Amino acid sequence: MVLIETFRKLALSLHNVAEEPHFEKTSFRINKKIFATFDGKNNTAVLKLNEIDQSVFCASSEMIFYPVPNKWGKQGWTIVELSKVRPEMFEDALIRSYENVASKKK
Repeated sequence: MVLIETFRKLALSLHNVAEEPHFEKTSFRINKKIFATFDGKNNTAVLKLNEIDQSVFCASSEMIFYPVPNKWGKQGWTIVELSKVRPEMFEDALIRSYENVASKKK
């Protein structure tokens, strides 16, 4: 289980991350681009994974990780059930999301 305090601490420990509101959610950004959001109402995160990472996380833990059910999911946006995910697995996915977005050109 990952609490918002843990999520926030992990995200903000990454280089040059900013926390900003995003509609009814909290977003974490690198170079003004979102790599993660937190939805407190549903206790979920959404991470921007590349195709391979999304496939691996979803295949190994399909009740915890699953693509957003629309065109965003096909672009790598992946829902994470924070009440079910192990902290180490979430940290790994969060770092991969950060690296995926940080490596894109500004």
